Amino acid sequence: MNPWTELSIQYAGQRSYLDDLFQVYPTIPEGIREINHDRWSRIETAFHHRENHNLLNELLKLDLFPIKDSYIAYLKRDRTAIERNPKTINRICGRLYEMGLDTIFARCTEPKETNRQIGPFFKRWLDKGVLGVPPVAIAEFTATDEDAVLKGSDAQLMDFARERLNYRHSKGLDFIGRFNGKYVIGEAKFLTDFGGHQNAQFNDAISTVEAAGVNAVKIAILDGVLYIKGNNKMYRSITTTYAEYNILSALVLREFLYQI
Repeated sequence: MNPWTELSIQYAGQRSYLDDLFQVYPTIPEGIREINHDRWSRIETAFHHRENHNLLNELLKLDLFPIKDSYIAYLKRDRTAIERNPKTINRICGRLYEMGLDTIFARCTEPKETNRQIGPFFKRWLDKGVLGVPPVAIAEFTATDEDAVLKGSDAQLMDFARERLNYRHSKGLDFIGRFNGKYVIGEAKFLTDFGGHQNAQFNDAISTVEAAGVNAVKIAILDGVLYIKGNNKMYRSITTTYAEYNILSALVLREFLYQI
């Protein structure tokens, strides 16, 4: 097994892993979603007058619908279906009337899920200088051969990797650095659970490490549930199939970079 993967597993199992990881991914919920005052007034009017079509049409305009129902996504994409399917509309509106306006408002204004907000946190963490060198713009990054971390937008990092490092993969990068004369590229992910979207995130990071012909050290900076020892697919993958890849926690990234 890659020693840095092994060290990450040990860190997660023996030290204050989650407490320390919060410095990298401080998943603080955003404030409540706002609803336009006029729109909410129309929702209230339709609710009080039991105008099912108007109520549903107004609620479908919001970012977050107040109930989970398998038919909502269809109705959002084809509003004409509201007129053609009265039983479905009556069923959904019956649930809304049962909930009451206060609960509807609370559901529609819930904060975004924190796991959808964590993308920029890794770069913000790098901006603190935690790697011993502050991230710098491309002009300064290319001016010397000293240890450095490239600071820039996703597009700027991709352009640099393509032009200078022969990176031809379609996935974006979260990290480009140069340490001990070697370039290092990688994706950073916080995997909060198993299955679905999180598996896709894991596979994205692995595909970056597998990219061929890149003139750089490739790493997957992964944190979260994949380091929980057990029979889960992610843990099995990093300890068997991908055991030789540079898969490591952000919390051991500094040590990795200075020893390459």
